[in-house]
Amino acid sequence: MTLGRKIGLFLGPLLFIILLKFPVSLISVKGDMVIAVALWMVVWWITETVSISVTALLPLILFPVLDIMPMEDVGANYGSPIVFLFFGGFVMALALEKVNLHRRIALNIIRLTGTTPNKVVLGFMIATATLSMWISNTASTVVMLPIAMSVIGLLIDDRDGYTKNDKNFALSVMLGIAFSANAGGIATVIGTPPNSVMIGLLENEYHIEISFLKWMIIGVPFSAVMLAISYFVLVKWMFPNKELKFTASKEVIQNELAKLGPMGGKEKMVLVIFGITVSLWIFRTLINSIVPGLGLSDTTISMVAAVLLFTVPYNIKKGDFIIVWGDTHKLAWGILVLFGGGLALAKGMSVSGIVDMVAQLIAASEISILFTAILLIFLMLFMTEIMSNVALVAVLAPVVAGIAIGLEVPVLYLLIPVTIASSCAFMLPMATPPNAIVFASGYIKVHEMARIGFILNLVAVALLVFMFQFVIPLIF
Repeated sequence: MTLGRKIGLFLGPLLFIILLKFPVSLISVKGDMVIAVALWMVVWWITETVSISVTALLPLILFPVLDIMPMEDVGANYGSPIVFLFFGGFVMALALEKVNLHRRIALNIIRLTGTTPNKVVLGFMIATATLSMWISNTASTVVMLPIAMSVIGLLIDDRDGYTKNDKNFALSVMLGIAFSANAGGIATVIGTPPNSVMIGLLENEYHIEISFLKWMIIGVPFSAVMLAISYFVLVKWMFPNKELKFTASKEVIQNELAKLGPMGGKEKMVLVIFGITVSLWIFRTLINSIVPGLGLSDTTISMVAAVLLFTVPYNIKKGDFIIVWGDTHKLAWGILVLFGGGLALAKGMSVSGIVDMVAQLIAASEISILFTAILLIFLMLFMTEIMSNVALVAVLAPVVAGIAIGLEVPVLYLLIPVTIASSCAFMLPMATPPNAIVFASGYIKVHEMARIGFILNLVAVALLVFMFQFVIPLIF
């Protein structure tokens, strides 16, 4: 265990005890207790002394013991509908990966975009972003990395060796995969966990529902613009690969597709269930208007898809199903617990009066709404370079909601851009799993990622401020 983690292990509970015994009340008896719990959780989340999912269990123990909330109220957050929406999404991603459909989709996208160097970079980026909309950004990066390594390997082994143009191409591909994995997840509710944490908070605390389709109306254009800007910055500005020509990449893609063989029965079944699920998510509101009383929700659709993947037999005689419960050992259960912990912490902040106090303080001040939005977006985006974005949203989203109330701005006007900012960490290898995975390939140095990442971070801030000012008020 590193020194930082050792310090964090004891610092978290120590600060908790100090704050509980502090002679002066900061907010109220109950409010001070919630702040003490939050401080303990933040220290453990930042230092990652223990798993961030284990830290998320602290409200289950501390809130009832401190009489902040009864156990049944705390536990309800861990079984929130948004948790099951994500569970269904995880199961669907599991099925896509098990039958290798995600790999087939990615390879065909790259094949269609073309095989000139810049088109190959574009193909990898579009394929990664498309996958990241439906499966975890880690999984989408892991799928793309070996294919990218094969293509780069062809350049290293050619007659002229590993030239500057070759290096620029390698950097563009590797960074393009990482950046598009991060940006692609923003496009859908299930694409990245912070989206679901925020939507869960809006539903639980403010009874505001954002449908799958409505989120895509915001998320897809933002992801597409970030993808286009990232591509331009990579291949036209920072790492141009002028006069680089090779055709062997087409052969690599064809070979990889040949290894997969023709599409099998299980792949087709998963593709059908996946297609129906996405269609239902997109047209849910229309279906509910046509069939009054149906009450179809995104969570219901997600769970139906999950159950179908477990229960629709591929071969009934052999008892062969698409996925079985044993496959769920690969499921990111910890993220589901993390959702619950974040929602429980938000509830604690609400019932203890912390959110109301923040709202009152902001209302009494003369702070500009636009300046506040810029500051919050900027802080969230650069803080997520060193801290888990889910944990960060879990802690800050209720506070941002309080600020919005104090400014007399609709809560989601501020919450949406600030939450999206948490998924825009492009600078450091440790900021997100995709960054770390491509960095481990050996083709990227920290200063190279930081240099281009800083530019893209600033671009993301500008886009999110524009979204806050002009786009979100039009949609909501």
